[in-house]
Amino acid sequence: MIATALPPVVPGQWLVYVDGAARGNPGPAAAGICLVDPEGRPIRRIGKTLGRLPNNQAEYQALLIALDLAASHAPPSLLVRMDSELVVRQMTGRYRVKDPVLQRLHARAEAMIRTIGTVRFEHVPRSLNAEADRLANLALDGKPVDEAGPEGD
Repeated sequence: MIATALPPVVPGQWLVYVDGAARGNPGPAAAGICLVDPEGRPIRRIGKTLGRLPNNQAEYQALLIALDLAASHAPPSLLVRMDSELVVRQMTGRYRVKDPVLQRLHARAEAMIRTIGTVRFEHVPRSLNAEADRLANLALDGKPVDEAGPEGD
């Protein structure tokens, strides 16, 4: 289990920790994703560069990668944990999406969610999203990661 991970809320629920990062706004951007099975085992870790983006777009791009990865495992229930309060609140309907680019990314995320089933979002402090943050920073440092866990892909 990831050292800083919170336990799943629902038995049988998959977790995905997601972080998008940009050095500068806009600047070089990357995504960090850690998919965790219901037993708490990391199934896949990804740290991937995204090009040059503003931070909020990097967060959404990371979410899209995470949802695609999760969908490939057909989880009955998925909990998305992010330290981006903006994205979590937009995905849960608490905030409106005003920026036209974010509106398109949000719509893509909503469409992907409909293919998965039950998806919940939870805002977590950065300290509890440390693995996704680490993966994004590795990619930004020129060390991309794509690792399957022992039970992974």
